[in-house]
Amino acid sequence: MHLRACLWVLAAAATAGCATASPQGASSGPKPRAEAAGTAEKASVFAADPFVSTYEPLPSRPTLIRNATILTAAGPILRNASLLMSGGRIVEVGTNIEAPADAVVIDATGKWVTPGIIDTHSHLGVYPSPEVDALADGNEMTAPNTAEVWAEHSIWPQDPQFALALAGGVTTMQILPGSANLFGGRGVTVKNVPARTYQAMKFPGAPHGLKMACGENPSRVYGGRGRSPMTGMGNVAGYREAWIRAARYRDEWKRWEEGGADPARMPQRNLQLETLAGVLEGEILVHNHCYRADEMAIMIDLAKEFGYRISSFHHAVEAYKVRDLLAREGICASMWADWWGFKMEAYDGILENIALVHEAGGCAIVHSDDASGIQRLNQEAAKVLRAANEAGMGITYEDAIRWITINPAKALGIDDRTGSLEPGKMADVVIWSGDPFSVYTRAEKVFIDGALVFDRNDPNLQPKSDFMLGNERKEVVS
Repeated sequence: MHLRACLWVLAAAATAGCATASPQGASSGPKPRAEAAGTAEKASVFAADPFVSTYEPLPSRPTLIRNATILTAAGPILRNASLLMSGGRIVEVGTNIEAPADAVVIDATGKWVTPGIIDTHSHLGVYPSPEVDALADGNEMTAPNTAEVWAEHSIWPQDPQFALALAGGVTTMQILPGSANLFGGRGVTVKNVPARTYQAMKFPGAPHGLKMACGENPSRVYGGRGRSPMTGMGNVAGYREAWIRAARYRDEWKRWEEGGADPARMPQRNLQLETLAGVLEGEILVHNHCYRADEMAIMIDLAKEFGYRISSFHHAVEAYKVRDLLAREGICASMWADWWGFKMEAYDGILENIALVHEAGGCAIVHSDDASGIQRLNQEAAKVLRAANEAGMGITYEDAIRWITINPAKALGIDDRTGSLEPGKMADVVIWSGDPFSVYTRAEKVFIDGALVFDRNDPNLQPKSDFMLGNERKEVVS
């Protein structure tokens, strides 16, 4: 078997040094902003990243896909159309496109082409398979506020589930910590490519996300231990106290910089407050686990009180009840197609939830939060498409494809680079065997930055992790 198909080790690996920190998140002082960020104009030290992306696109060839039905996520459906990729980018989409002399030409008659699927809410790598205690690294359940932790430091790149998601057409995903805490820590956006290190998967330039959780989760986890928060009011008090401290920390650093940035007077660094200050500065995006409509409204008011914005509510089972608020505030909702009723705060779910948010002019997203669901996000979107149209809503394929491509890209702050099939964007592309909203359809070929990384008809392009290869070798030996 070809090496690039067998091993998730294709991108160059480079690791960066990490700062030491106390259990409470305090550590030695950071570099001044210009040095830490590279230039004086770049993001402040609060969002500086010592664990830089080492991702490099895999080698690719100019490729022309012909005679396809194309959903661009940027305009109307195109029939009997073509798409040209070169240099890792989309060059042209339309009809009568000439193939360069050195191009691979794929006849996609009867097939459909879409952007790569993007999942805003995944725990692959932090809750990998096999599901054993030693690998359950997604929830730092030691304090209600663990904003200092980063999910990427728990990612196991050998998780076999990455390859399964790739076979479902997923090219990009946000890996989040769990939802036990008021502030669960930073999430990271990754490209779904084989790699030895998470840095080699890390989407270059994508902003970090901050995982927050409202509702029953944090009050159950900590109230069950006789600790705060025990109630919804305890949750909100915990958020407010944390944001007050974060604002004070941010202002302390700004005063130091404005006063000449004397190294002898540098404030002490605090990793927890650094993440929260990054949110207040608009450099880190908030992804807020929240089920109930009334609690989403409270979180919107909280964000206004402290001057930050929420990028997306996650799960948002009752988003349809506040869809006008979400549209007005420009907040995306990352939702399940049909998960509901598994606990009280999820009781009021309806099949039309996603479509109603969309119809109100909101940013509607289908997410997974599940290692199985991520393999069929196109089918999850299809469930909503059918339910909405049975209710007479008139949702189109052009609408539904946005729920799993450009809208999640918007929520992750990467929609200027990926999420739609437009010239100049990353060539993250899926060729489907047929209608992508049919249960009978499969992803046949998946391209990431123009490189063919999965081919259902070529075993040499069906990646397996070292972990799976090791198990296969052991089975042969035994």
